[in-house]
Amino acid sequence: MSNAIDPVCGMSVELDSGKPELLYKEHNYHFCCQSCHSKFEADPWFYLSGNKQRQQDLLVESTNTFTCPMDPEIVQEGPGTCPICGMALEPMDGIAEGPNEELVDFTKRLWVSVLAAIPLLVITMGPMLGLPIREWIGETRSVWLELILATPVVLWAALPFFQRGWTSIKTRHYNMWTLIMLGVSAAYLFSVVATLFPSWFPVEIRINGHVPVYFEAAVVIVALVFVGQVLELRAREKTGDAIRALLDLAPKTARRITPDGDEYDAPLKNIITGDRLKVRPGDSVPVDAIVVDGKSSVDESLISGESMPVEKQPGDKLVGGTINKQGTLVIQADKVGQETVLAKIVSMVAGAQRSRAPIQRLADKVAGYFVPVVVSIAIIAFLIWLVVGPSPSFIFALVSAISVLIIACPCALGLATPMSIMTATGRGAQSGVLVKEASALERLAEVDTLIVDKTGTLTQGQPSLTDVVPIGSVTREHLLSLIGSLERDSAHPLAEAIVAGAVESKAPLLPVTDFESITGMGVLGTIDGFKVSLGNTEMMTQQKIKLEDLPNNVENLKAEGKTVMYCAVDGVIAGVIGVSDAIKQTTPAAIEQLREQGIRIIMATGDSQATAEAIAQQLGIDEIRAGVLPEDKLAIVNELRQSGRVVAMAGDGVNDAPALASADVGIAMGTGADVAVES
Repeated sequence: MSNAIDPVCGMSVELDSGKPELLYKEHNYHFCCQSCHSKFEADPWFYLSGNKQRQQDLLVESTNTFTCPMDPEIVQEGPGTCPICGMALEPMDGIAEGPNEELVDFTKRLWVSVLAAIPLLVITMGPMLGLPIREWIGETRSVWLELILATPVVLWAALPFFQRGWTSIKTRHYNMWTLIMLGVSAAYLFSVVATLFPSWFPVEIRINGHVPVYFEAAVVIVALVFVGQVLELRAREKTGDAIRALLDLAPKTARRITPDGDEYDAPLKNIITGDRLKVRPGDSVPVDAIVVDGKSSVDESLISGESMPVEKQPGDKLVGGTINKQGTLVIQADKVGQETVLAKIVSMVAGAQRSRAPIQRLADKVAGYFVPVVVSIAIIAFLIWLVVGPSPSFIFALVSAISVLIIACPCALGLATPMSIMTATGRGAQSGVLVKEASALERLAEVDTLIVDKTGTLTQGQPSLTDVVPIGSVTREHLLSLIGSLERDSAHPLAEAIVAGAVESKAPLLPVTDFESITGMGVLGTIDGFKVSLGNTEMMTQQKIKLEDLPNNVENLKAEGKTVMYCAVDGVIAGVIGVSDAIKQTTPAAIEQLREQGIRIIMATGDSQATAEAIAQQLGIDEIRAGVLPEDKLAIVNELRQSGRVVAMAGDGVNDAPALASADVGIAMGTGADVAVES
């Protein structure tokens, strides 16, 4: 019986054995299992192209690596526990498959701890609130009730803490788990002995005839630690949600064009460098690529924060995750997989949740010394009471040593610091603020000078119709009616802003016939028998429409950095409009709050002096650096730092990257270009 080779995994498949098979282009392919059959069916060309290297890379990428949040030097394939501290390892890409098992487990243990801690606190602290619970229940019964409530918490709920503490002792990497284990076990074991064998203890240490027990201390410590752990795990999970949202910006499939001219939607992970892909209007660009054929406008706000769409033609570069707004493009994949801009941003966010601030590293270092110091003090207290204490000195010495361990647990420094860092980065991710390094949070508190770019940083990030300049006998209302009617049938990204401006001015929208959209230029149509055109200078030139004797304020529109379009009726210029990105509604208040905090604000922009002054006047910004190049922004940052200022730079594009890298804290707006984000 003959065999065939599975084109997906390369295994030998015995023919006529009932294994899956598929007919593709008059050839019958055989597969070892249904999974390989499904993969081949989704993208046959990929598995027949002979690109074995990419297929091997897919196997590597599918194996997730895990690391320890406390000891990032620990990296391994697949989940497990840290050999240093005993904590559960987390995926390095920040995305766990399915629910977070540790969070689910710790939440259950938290509820058990809390349900036991509440009655224990009522029993022990009730007399302070006028509730003599012990008198109602009876002293002996209340102690036994405390033992019953505390036992499942210490012996079951706190088990992960004991495992981590024991691991830290074995590896001699002392940390907060070491102290938690010692404190909780000391409190519980002492209390158990005091409950079972009260006669072993002298009368002098008894209260109301009974030996004091510390069941509530052990349980409350465990409950508080679980609160911190659950909050930290939830914060990490929220950051994982932000990563998933970023991944959703890229489509799951790409329209592949094979060398034979076939087209089909292939899985995004199968796309390799050099593949030809088709991007239709409204689709997300699947990978970083170069335009091969077609013209369109692309929304690149993902990488630049710039609201105005960018015109693309053959030879231009595209970034994966951006939106094709108008024409159909044929592109050639340039960077795929982990090399794309979007993948780098995802990697940045995943690294953010594991990064450790200097104060956190200090806390870990202090905990390493704090544990042996506490244990040493407990031993010294034991020895002193053993030598000079009253009889029976051993019991007094033991109680003193245990008291030291209980009081010193938990280590607030070790618990609060990682929890606050993770909560800050997690809440930030929920609000769209992604922290690349935890140290940036610490440094940000010291900033006294903020340099801000204008476009996409202070402005809305959404174009709007700002200027309408009628020419000749055309009225403003008529011009609005013409451009609004014409753009109503257009798919151009600026069309919505123009139509909204016309509707807001209550200009009537008229029927349009013979409508035509010319990619990269503008639109044409017939309104009331007149041929109307709206577009840029290139379109006016193509239509042989003269742009002479225009009003002076038209040049001012260009100087202010606005997008200028011309409207012509029957070959004669009838008006000019300007579209720009208005200031965000929240910007003035934000600027005012920063000023109240004593932060010096400088606006550095590549726009003209007139545009910069107009924006600065509206926002009350006194310091302006206009017409600056990337190297100029870098020089400004260096100049301020050399003068002793702590500088934060907020920018959104490649041109801001040098300044972002040089500043004490770089703030990339709108998730900036890859180089801006990395800087």
